[in-house]
Amino acid sequence: MARYRGPKSKIARKFGEPIFGTDKHLERKNYPPGMHGTTKRRKKTSEYGIQLKEKQKAKYTYGVLEKQFRNLFEKASRSKGVTGEVLLQLLEARLDNVVYRLGIAPTRSAARQLVTHRHITVNGEVVNIPSSHVKPGDVVGVREKSKSLEVVVDSLASKRYMSSSWLEWDETQMVGKFINTPERADIPENIKEQFIVELYSK
Repeated sequence: MARYRGPKSKIARKFGEPIFGTDKHLERKNYPPGMHGTTKRRKKTSEYGIQLKEKQKAKYTYGVLEKQFRNLFEKASRSKGVTGEVLLQLLEARLDNVVYRLGIAPTRSAARQLVTHRHITVNGEVVNIPSSHVKPGDVVGVREKSKSLEVVVDSLASKRYMSSSWLEWDETQMVGKFINTPERADIPENIKEQFIVELYSK
């Protein structure tokens, strides 16, 4: 399965945000990477550059490569509703993202690994495709024999899951329900989706 495997702290510093989760390097060096550090004079970013940066941020945040991202954008553009919002809703409905949002895994990459290694179920059936989409009413849980996995136990113990209007978590059963598609206001990611729409519309 193709995914980004490069240096994550460098990318997080580029955007100035902990897009891969808590990052000590970003906290220590809260300026863009480069040999000149904060002393380098940076040219004003063009409109295209701003749009491209926003698309890259979204791709890295959700762990999606270019071909997958474009396919999602095309699907969003064919759907009813505001294209940018629908794009984010499609990204949020990915199984790996739902596993992350429910607090089963500490990061999206860890969630992707749990799914790939067959530790996650959807409606009681094991699903090992991180990009599969969860539909309203679907129940996502941890496979019975995987409930004692250290990464799962530690992640749930950190109480990272926050109650939301579109997800519901049952701590005793270790299952979560995808209640409905999230509204834009419920998606916490700092992504300006309109720039992505403008970029692909050129």
